[in-house]
Amino acid sequence: MTSGAYIALFVAAMFAGAINSVAGGGTLITFPVLLGLLGHNGLVANATSTVALWPGQLSSLFGYRKEIGESRDAIQKMAIPSVIGGGIGAVLLLHTSPDRFAQIVPFLILLATVLFISQEPISRMLKRNAERRANARPNAEDKAAEDSGDSAGKPESAPGVARTAEVMLFQLGVAVYGGYFGAGIGILMLTALGFMGFTNIHRMNGIKNINGLCINLVAICFFAFGHTAPGHGVGPHADRLIHWPIAALMTVGSIVGGYTGAGVARKIGQRNVRRLIICLGFALTISLFHR
Repeated sequence: MTSGAYIALFVAAMFAGAINSVAGGGTLITFPVLLGLLGHNGLVANATSTVALWPGQLSSLFGYRKEIGESRDAIQKMAIPSVIGGGIGAVLLLHTSPDRFAQIVPFLILLATVLFISQEPISRMLKRNAERRANARPNAEDKAAEDSGDSAGKPESAPGVARTAEVMLFQLGVAVYGGYFGAGIGILMLTALGFMGFTNIHRMNGIKNINGLCINLVAICFFAFGHTAPGHGVGPHADRLIHWPIAALMTVGSIVGGYTGAGVARKIGQRNVRRLIICLGFALTISLFHR
């Protein structure tokens, strides 16, 4: 590749890191750029993008360390299906041919874009539900504890066994999708946590982030040590899914973007950033369907 291509990858990773810090949806930036520069090998583009953006997810945990500490029970319950599902999704990707993935990826991009669009209305719905539950509390101290996020390490409304089982099964499906492709899993997990009884958005984001980290970490391990069919990957044996030099370059870009580019994204405005990502997602979907 030319030096211009490497610069484009670095800038794309910076932009993805920045928008992940304020809106989410960075995969919809890095994946199409990788898809274009890696000869339309969607398998390699997908795996390399996952590796490149993972450090940014790791750094996001620091801001939610308090909420994570208060939500150990929910994290442990959701981590089990997250790890299992992430592995299943990664194995499925390893057994998918580039031609088959090229047929599937327009639907995945469309799904990710629709999920991204649904993020705001679902967040508003969760907020309204939280306000209704808060207003229904007879004890003002309980309400204050909920608003401040200082409640005990249990969900604000403890779910029954049946509801917990449903949420874990739903999380398993989310994790399989996340291990296979991954864009849009955050809003799916927030929805599951809403059903689980959580109302504090900061705790929900902390749980979501750490489970997303688990899903992608397991997927990366499979991508790094697993093999695809010969000729479908990169490297000396042409069976590896991760393009490590590009992943390393984009990792630096995503970290730089997460720390320094968030201010630029905020100046542009979260609404404008979201509009840009949505337009890109639909444009890419139409392009891939046409191809």
